[in-house]
Amino acid sequence: MAWQATPLMKWLVGFSVSASMVELADDRSTRQVYVVKVNPLKCPQVIGSLIDLDCSEDFIKTLLQNVRAACPAEPLVEQIEKRNRLRLLLPWLEARVAEGNQDPHLHNAMAKILIDTNRDPENFLKTNAFYDSKIVGKYCEDRDPHLAYTAYKRAWGSCDEQLVDVTNRNGLFRLQARYLVERQSPDLWALVLTPDNQYRRNVIDQVVSTALPESTNADEVSATVKAFISADLPNELIELLEKIVLHNSDFSKNRNLQNLLVLTAIKADKARVMDYINRLDNYDGPEIAKIALGDPYGLYEEAFLIYKKSGQNAEAMDVLLENINSLERAQEFAARINDKPVWYKLGKAQLENGSVPEAVDSYLKAEDASDYLEVIQAAEREENYDELVRYLTMARTKVKDSQIDGELVYSYAKTERLGDMEEFISGTNTANIQAVGDRLYDEKFYKAAKILYASIPNNGRLASCHVQLGEYTQAVEAAKKANNPKTWQEVNLACVKAEQFRCAEIAGQHIIVHPDHLEEVISQYEKQGCFDALMQLLETGLSNERAHVGMYTELATMYAKYKPKMLMDFIKMNVAKLNIPKLINACERHYHWEHAVFLYTHYDEYDQAANTMMAHSPVAFAHDQFLMIMQKVSNMELYYRAVQFYLDEQPMQLNSLLSTITPKVDHARVVQQVRKAGQLPLITPYMKQVQTHNIAPVNEAINELYVDGEQYEELRKSIEEIRQLRPDRARAEAGEARAHRDAAHRHAGLPEEQALQAGHRARPQRQDVQGLHGQRAGQWEPGAGRRPAQVLRRQ
Repeated sequence: MAWQATPLMKWLVGFSVSASMVELADDRSTRQVYVVKVNPLKCPQVIGSLIDLDCSEDFIKTLLQNVRAACPAEPLVEQIEKRNRLRLLLPWLEARVAEGNQDPHLHNAMAKILIDTNRDPENFLKTNAFYDSKIVGKYCEDRDPHLAYTAYKRAWGSCDEQLVDVTNRNGLFRLQARYLVERQSPDLWALVLTPDNQYRRNVIDQVVSTALPESTNADEVSATVKAFISADLPNELIELLEKIVLHNSDFSKNRNLQNLLVLTAIKADKARVMDYINRLDNYDGPEIAKIALGDPYGLYEEAFLIYKKSGQNAEAMDVLLENINSLERAQEFAARINDKPVWYKLGKAQLENGSVPEAVDSYLKAEDASDYLEVIQAAEREENYDELVRYLTMARTKVKDSQIDGELVYSYAKTERLGDMEEFISGTNTANIQAVGDRLYDEKFYKAAKILYASIPNNGRLASCHVQLGEYTQAVEAAKKANNPKTWQEVNLACVKAEQFRCAEIAGQHIIVHPDHLEEVISQYEKQGCFDALMQLLETGLSNERAHVGMYTELATMYAKYKPKMLMDFIKMNVAKLNIPKLINACERHYHWEHAVFLYTHYDEYDQAANTMMAHSPVAFAHDQFLMIMQKVSNMELYYRAVQFYLDEQPMQLNSLLSTITPKVDHARVVQQVRKAGQLPLITPYMKQVQTHNIAPVNEAINELYVDGEQYEELRKSIEEIRQLRPDRARAEAGEARAHRDAAHRHAGLPEEQALQAGHRARPQRQDVQGLHGQRAGQWEPGAGRRPAQVLRRQ
């Protein structure tokens, strides 16, 4: 059944669990659910509280097994241990150990249980690697000091003081002595052999009588002797060893005793060391010599004698070079011994001293090339390439390494022995010719680099060398073989800078066909001011079958910058091959507005073409072209901008424009726009053309013009035409016309027919028209002169 949190459990989750809280839990299952599913981290407190409440051990064990590894070990052990119920955890601990848990607290608890139950605790303490020696050892001190010793010993250094203390308090001096000898710790020896230690004598007796004789390790004996010397206890050792070794006894030839005697003398009485070296012959010379050389003894002559007596000439040479610091004695010793390892060490020392020629001589006598890297570095640092050639010639017979051959090639080049270098690379070798060539190229040894690149061959770098040497024709030939844009680009740039335009053009032809490199080539030409050469390059490149849009566009851009007279013809011939937006930007940047209009038109950007033509009309406007463009624009507002433009700049062509855009404009808006400009008479033909649409503003405007011009016959025809279009409206318009005539008669005092014949018909006044229509005839601005008759206003 799925578990659901009760209010009690929700309350427990938010607070620390105490015994009283557990008591509030009304059954075991509630507690178990809380610990297992709600908050396993509170398991230690719950277990502690359950123990305090005398809960069944079986239940607690079951609860722990259910929680498993989710329960933290440290607080759990703490809770159980302080209630002296640690054994209760044994099954849970064993399960965690079996899972591979390495928590020290878990293993500490395991150790304590095994100690208390005496279940082979010593084996556990020796074999377990995860318990804390300090905690377990302290736990054992009052129970079993031997186990405490075992636990502390296992720590091997971190619990030395505790080990010494427990063995002192329990009289375990033999164990302490053995540990001291095995440990070989100067600090631990110093702690035990301090004069303030009341147990020092006991420990020393056990070391001398038991621990040291039992030891078969020379290092342990040596460490013990050092410890005795550090504690200022050498006399007892020296007297004993002299009696055994120097007097004819069964132990006179014992190597360890001889070693111990010499070492003790080195540490306690240096004046006796030389005598012992001469009298004894079964000691470990090399080991003792190392000790004699070390701090704080510094017995260099004694060490040299030991190595010489032992036949270890190389080590003796080391003493002369590193300790006695006498190159003169070392050279004499090497000449006397004439041993290759000795010559090698002398050569190394001479090399470190900066004596490259002498070092090379020594290395040649040693016939040893193992330090070739150091020799190469030193010779190059000192620029002693002649000696380096000698050394590398020997070295390549001993070591097969491409670096040796490479450095030999490099040295030939640095010494200008180009013939030897060419002969060498033509034979069998492992040199990295490419790397050496690059190195020489970077250091501007172009002739040597050229030979190396030609031998590989690396035509790209070979072309670079020809360029650096001013051999432009050869550079072009090498670039043809390399045939990669980077090489062509390098050759092209160099030729442009050197004004070798023929070679530059050949190289450039191979670059400009790559769109990614075209702009860079153009930039380089322009930086050098070679505009004509650049245009020639592009013009020639257009004949290439790989010519692309970028080339046509860039050439057109060059024309826009430097030869605008050729631009229009070029555009017209190649308009389909151009990147028109880019070229438009170039034209606008250089104020070629006519060309921009042409490009906009061919790019179907008629709106932009119209805007450009109106904005730059002095150079870009052409009436016929503009009419064609206006037929294809998509922005309706451009029609009215065009009307305003014609009003401002081309008023006599306005009717032509309106005739073109008649089907697409709002005639009322056009009339209003022209009326506002005060130029209605200009568009009379247009209004007559569109009057057939019977649009009130148009009718009003054209009739106003007739009235203003006293063209009454035309006015009558206009009204008749409108009457034919709309008979229901014609009668009203005829009445308005009669009213106008009556007003004119009254004004002139003539009969109507006579007034018409005389041409003196007066226009009606504003109040007459208002009376005629019975409503306001429209706005009449002050100062505008006579008010036009509103003869065709729609009711």
